[in-house]
Amino acid sequence: MKGQFLILPSNISIKNKSMHSEQELEIKNSPYLIVGLGNPGRQYMHNRHNIGFRVMDHLAQRLGITFSRVMFRALTADTRYQERRLILVKPQTYMNDSGQSVGSLVRFYKIPLDNVLVIHDDVDLPFDTLRLRPKGGSAGQKGMASIIQHLGTQDFPRLRFGVGRPPGRMLAAAYVLQDFDRDEAEILPQLLDRAAEAALLFVSAGLETAMNKFNPDPEDAT
Repeated sequence: MKGQFLILPSNISIKNKSMHSEQELEIKNSPYLIVGLGNPGRQYMHNRHNIGFRVMDHLAQRLGITFSRVMFRALTADTRYQERRLILVKPQTYMNDSGQSVGSLVRFYKIPLDNVLVIHDDVDLPFDTLRLRPKGGSAGQKGMASIIQHLGTQDFPRLRFGVGRPPGRMLAAAYVLQDFDRDEAEILPQLLDRAAEAALLFVSAGLETAMNKFNPDPEDAT
């Protein structure tokens, strides 16, 4: 075959670009699911472990909506934001079984995992720190472990809300079930604002843009 060349059909690259564009359009047109983790019940309302619920309440207030529907053992609020359908979720299964609600909602609405954002407390981050991630393990957070189990993957975005390390020899499990102290409570509204802005930017502009704006180190994408 000396001197002969293999000529590929000229439409291959066009087809690949078309398929890529269709996938991007499908993701954009699919609903966005923002999940905040916590425990139901007044006794847990202000616990560090319930920061995901508090971000959801902050978002709902900002968007002028309420959690008026129960689906798959979760409170949900449905709206549109920047021409995208947005569903806010507060699982009512208690933290350790959060994946039951999240997995069912993802499958029911046929939501691409790129459109799912889970917001949870993180004892490995300082109190005033937010960090967006495209994927990762549970790092011992039982709600995240349940979601990973029910989705069958850890490849979905999350917003980690730092609550700081427990003092002395206190166990993390006991620490996160305590309320924020007085100094933390004073600046918490600012952090809730920031977390809500990060979630909305994730919806309107994508994860990478949100990471570049809100992560302490924009280069930290792991």
